[in-house]
Amino acid sequence: MNRDFLKKEEKSLIQAYSQLPISVAEGYECELITNDGERIIDFYGGHAVVPLGYGHKGYIDAVQTQMKKLLFQSNLLPLDIRANTASQLLSISPKNLKKVFFVNSGSEANENALKIACHYTKRKKILSISHAFHGRTAAAAAVTWGSESWYGFPSKPFEVEFIPRNNSDLARKMINSDIAAVIVEPIQGVAGAFDLSEEFLKSIRDACNDHSVLMIVDEVQSGMGRSGKYFAIQNFNIEPDIMTAAKSLGGGLPCSVIFINSLLDENIKKGELGSTFGGNPVICSAIEFVIQLIKEKNILKNVIEREKEIREFCITGPVNEIQGKGLLLGLHTELPAQEIQKKLLKKNILTGLSSDPNILRLLPPLVLRSEHIERLSEALSAI
Repeated sequence: MNRDFLKKEEKSLIQAYSQLPISVAEGYECELITNDGERIIDFYGGHAVVPLGYGHKGYIDAVQTQMKKLLFQSNLLPLDIRANTASQLLSISPKNLKKVFFVNSGSEANENALKIACHYTKRKKILSISHAFHGRTAAAAAVTWGSESWYGFPSKPFEVEFIPRNNSDLARKMINSDIAAVIVEPIQGVAGAFDLSEEFLKSIRDACNDHSVLMIVDEVQSGMGRSGKYFAIQNFNIEPDIMTAAKSLGGGLPCSVIFINSLLDENIKKGELGSTFGGNPVICSAIEFVIQLIKEKNILKNVIEREKEIREFCITGPVNEIQGKGLLLGLHTELPAQEIQKKLLKKNILTGLSSDPNILRLLPPLVLRSEHIERLSEALSAI
């Protein structure tokens, strides 16, 4: 494989990412096609961003149609498509969430969620969960575990403490009337698809209720069907006060959304939030199509069935355990996960890593098929 392409980005782009030695030219369904014509099964899904895979004709048609009709308009003007998209999102979210606000990325959604929480409660302390990842902007990075080594800002915008994950007793002790909010991922993506226990999540919800603390649920990776429900928190019948979603939300286009309950909505005044590109018509057409296809093609059922197959056939070779839910899974490996990733890539299978060096992360398109899992199982067995 000619690797001169690796040097091209070095000439003009800040080298902020560790990159794999493949150059992708195009994608089709769950496969990536390299400049050399090799076909790679994508179990990484652009970091959980392409729920419908690549090149979906209906998705492309919907976006192109909207681009021709109205490419862009700011939030200065009301748009039917923005209102309709918001209504559709609320129809699949926890029922206590009554309004949405559109922004552009997971970090931006979490940043605004934390701002809303601090503004509403007038409190100056946030609790996060050990091993959590919520983004790289000032507030989102402040509640990200281990961000001190790269945080960069001179100080955090509020006090932060971390609850040890799945420690319900400590959660109850740490949540008190000094806390503005607890922010939590039901499935910790960057941590290796670590799924928090129902008991732990419910202990947070109960303690937040007792002390008028807001519960923020970060569904940036786990949302839009990836867990087998529209949102992972729905697996536990827990209602958050604020919820964020991104990545799979737009089917591949950059967007995110903040959901809030009615009490918070009553407290937000015009001018306190803003976004130039959030909720633009093209993005809304993409979100609408993703929701439509998940419903029409029963994609949630596919997610559940493919998870069962992965759990049945992929505990093999170096994999001794699987954590996570749906198609946000962490394969626990006896060998370093990076070593397994390299060996799978040689067999034209792309997987992801995590902050846990022994977890291989899977975030494939939600339209993954059984034959893809068979290939993964065979490749793992041969390692």
